[in-house]
Amino acid sequence: MTNKVIDIKAFIDGNRMAPYQWLTLSLCFMVSLLDGIDAATMGFLAPSLMKEWDISRVAFGSVLSAALFGFAVGALAVGPLADRVGRRKVLLISVLTFGVFNVSCAFAETSTQLFVLRLLTGIGLGAAMPTAATLLSEYAPTRIRAFLVTVMFAGFALGSGLSGFLASFLVPNYGWRGVLLVGGAIPVLITPLLFWLLPESARLLAVQGYPSAQIAKVLNRVCGSKFSADMTFVNLEPALAKVKIPLQLLFQKGYGLGSTMLWVSCFMGLLIIYLITGWLPTLITDAGYSVQEAASIAAMFQVGSTVGALTVGLLMDRFDSHRVVSLAYVLGGVCIFLLGTIIMKSAWLTVQVGIAGFFIGGGQTGLNALAPAFYPTQSRATGVSWMNGIGRGGAIAGSLIGGLLLSLGWHFGAVFAALALPAAVAAVAVLMNRRAAHSIMQETDADAANAVTQTSLVTTR
Repeated sequence: MTNKVIDIKAFIDGNRMAPYQWLTLSLCFMVSLLDGIDAATMGFLAPSLMKEWDISRVAFGSVLSAALFGFAVGALAVGPLADRVGRRKVLLISVLTFGVFNVSCAFAETSTQLFVLRLLTGIGLGAAMPTAATLLSEYAPTRIRAFLVTVMFAGFALGSGLSGFLASFLVPNYGWRGVLLVGGAIPVLITPLLFWLLPESARLLAVQGYPSAQIAKVLNRVCGSKFSADMTFVNLEPALAKVKIPLQLLFQKGYGLGSTMLWVSCFMGLLIIYLITGWLPTLITDAGYSVQEAASIAAMFQVGSTVGALTVGLLMDRFDSHRVVSLAYVLGGVCIFLLGTIIMKSAWLTVQVGIAGFFIGGGQTGLNALAPAFYPTQSRATGVSWMNGIGRGGAIAGSLIGGLLLSLGWHFGAVFAALALPAAVAAVAVLMNRRAAHSIMQETDADAANAVTQTSLVTTR
C-alpha cells in the first residue's frame, strides 16, 4: 500500500462508521446538550432574579437578549478561526469559554454585570455549535450525514428542556446562583474529557498540508484503519484562492449566491422560531388560558421541532436534501397560517402548535445539515458559522417584531398569518442554494475526473 493516494472523503463514504466515529458524534452531541442548557438558563431564572433585584421586565429584557448578541458575535468571529487553526482547538476553547463565564454570572451583583457576562457567555455558545457541526460532518459518511447532524442539534433542544428541570430543583434549594454555578461547572469539567477524546478533522489536516504521518495517525484512531506515513492523503474538492479576509472564501467560484441564500433562509427561519417561542405563551394567555396551560401548549412547538428535526434528517439522506428542507418550510408556513385561523379555545390548538414546530423546527435544523455539505473543507467552518451568525439577527428581529406587532394591536391570527411570508422566503432561498450547489458540483466533478486519471485512489480499509 506504499505510494498510494488516499481520498479521505471517499474513504469515509465507502466504509461503515467505526466506533470512534460514533464516539465523535456522542462528544458533539454532548457539546450541543451543554450549549442548550446554558443558552436556556436565564429564561428559567428570570422570575427569581427580577424579584431579588427588584427590576422590571423591560430592564431584564436586555439581560435575556445579551446571549443572543453574543451568539452572533461568536459565530461570526470564530468560524474563520476554525478554518485556520483547526476545529478541535476552537471547540475546546468555546466550551471552556461559555462554561467559565456562566460560572462568573453566578457572582454578578447588578443587571449590568450580568448583561456583560451573559454577552461573553453567548460568544462561547455561538462558537461551539457551528464548530461541532462542522467537525462532525467531516467524519460522517455522506449517506447518513444529514441525520447525524440533526441528531447532534437535537441535543440543544434536549439541553434547553433539561435546563428547566435543573432550575426547578436547584432554585428552591440553592437559589438562582446555584443554577448558574452548576450549569457552568459542567462544561468546564467536561473540557478535559473533550481534550483527551476529541479528534481534529483529518480532511482539514490534508487541505492544510500536514505531514502524512500525522494524518495517518488521526485516521487510524478515528476510523480504525491501517494507514502509514508513506501514503499521500488528499481531499478532492474545489481549490479556493488564498485570501486576506476569510469571508472572501464564501464568495469564490459561485459560492456567493449559495452563501447569501443560506443566510436568508437561516435569518427567516430563526425569525419565525423566536417570535413564536417568545410570544406564543403571551398570545395564548391573552386568549383566556392559564399560565400553566399556555406553557404546556407552547412547549409542544419544541417537542414537534425535535421530532421534526430527526425526521427531516432521515429524509434528507434518502431524497433531495434541498427539496426536503424547502418543503418543510412551505408546510410549516401553511401550518402557521392555519394556526392563526384556529379558534383559540379549540382542542386542535395543541396539536397544531406541535405540527407547526415539526415542520419549521425540522426545516431549520435541516438547514444546519445543508450548510456543511455546501462548503469545501477550506471554508466550511466559516460558512456554517456565518450562516448561524447572520441567522441570529433573525432571532433578535423575531423577538423585537413580536413585541412591536402586539403593541400595535395585532391579534393572534394576524401575527401568525404574517409569519407565512418569511417561511415562503426561506423555502425559495433553499431552492436557490440548490441551484448554486449543483453548479459548483458540476465544476467539482470535472476537476475530480482529471485528478482520478492521474492518481490511484484507495477507498477500502
